[in-house]
Amino acid sequence: MSRLVHVIGAGLSGLAAAVQLQRRGARVVLHEAAPHAGGRCRSYFDIKLNATIDNGNHLVLSGNHATLSYAKTIGAADELVGPTQPEFPFMDLRSGARWTVKLSPGRVPGWIFDSAARVPGTMPADYLSLVPLLFAKPGRTMQQTMRTNGRLWDALINPLFLAVLNVDPHEGSAVLAGNVLKESLLLGGQACRPLVARNGLGHALIDPALRLLQYGGAEIKLGSRVREIGFAGTDSKTRVTSLDFDDGRVDIGLHDGVVLAVPPNVAQQLVPGLTAPNEFRAIINAHFAIDPPLAFEPMTGLLNGTAEWLFAFDGRLSVTISGADRLLDTPREVLAHGIWQEVAKVARLPVERMPTWQIVTEKRATFAAIPSQENLRPGTRTRWSNLMLAGDWTANGLPATIEGSIRSGQKAADLLMNPSIDFSVQR
Repeated sequence: MSRLVHVIGAGLSGLAAAVQLQRRGARVVLHEAAPHAGGRCRSYFDIKLNATIDNGNHLVLSGNHATLSYAKTIGAADELVGPTQPEFPFMDLRSGARWTVKLSPGRVPGWIFDSAARVPGTMPADYLSLVPLLFAKPGRTMQQTMRTNGRLWDALINPLFLAVLNVDPHEGSAVLAGNVLKESLLLGGQACRPLVARNGLGHALIDPALRLLQYGGAEIKLGSRVREIGFAGTDSKTRVTSLDFDDGRVDIGLHDGVVLAVPPNVAQQLVPGLTAPNEFRAIINAHFAIDPPLAFEPMTGLLNGTAEWLFAFDGRLSVTISGADRLLDTPREVLAHGIWQEVAKVARLPVERMPTWQIVTEKRATFAAIPSQENLRPGTRTRWSNLMLAGDWTANGLPATIEGSIRSGQKAADLLMNPSIDFSVQR
């Protein structure tokens, strides 16, 4: 008889765990407290915009192997699309200057020697400032590790790592920044192409996974909130023995397993003595119901403004602001008006004709990717032999990203099915 595993949480990490478990022959029961799956990566119909939008503007890179493999497994590889070349357009909202960073396809960074491909006003030697990140020490910030001023920092490094870490890069974890660097720029431009879900994250990463799980016989229970986890056993052999839900108790058999893929604060309520990140940062997204100009870039980095990244979708222009806690008390109308002026400038649209808009605020979008919080991230294994943790807040080596979330779920599944796996020798 195949092993039965209860996956608690149907966000991206929980779905990744469930899919991996099913692939490895387990019987899966997926529980989700909310009436819908997807967590922070869900899509929903916004009445005001008359459009389906994501809970946040997310992107992945072409080098995010776990994400692309997951999308392929669930039959949605063609839903993640992006430019064929690793190019990043930018605009300085203060000066009006525009340029495009054009990375070299291979590992040899020839682009930094090409004045038409690198950041204007920089020299090839400036890019050596990134090297210390590759050897970053635990507990140190980016500011303590590398040069954090100058043209290259202002025009490329700061905006990129603000988006990745969702904290001021000066205070961001140098180790996490270095790990991202190793899996992107260090592998060459073809690992850096930005990819977005062309029809929304729900179509790309959530709904296909649910269909695959159902087709494979998994039981999916939405609106199923776990209230308590029962533990038993000796100090050397402890295990989860029960799960208490609103509608009753489920006993966990001797050979059954549990993957807990819930937010850190919820996990701490359920698991005794669990250490987890307790500082979070906000992300704000602004959406404007208007068709982008013809041939407008799908993604543009913005400097010296409130908006940081501008995305162009069919019938919509959307902006992302990372580390947005400073704006949480700003009235929505004021925020939308100010952002629209920047969007109109970039897209060369009439500023006085502000279209229908929507502001989406996620106050606890990610854990704060700073050294003190990085040290609080727990591993996948717990002291209970049949309980594994999953989530972008666990110690997966990356900031709170889609890639990190999927990796954590897959690792939890693999460890349950084969506890002897040594992940220290795996990429």
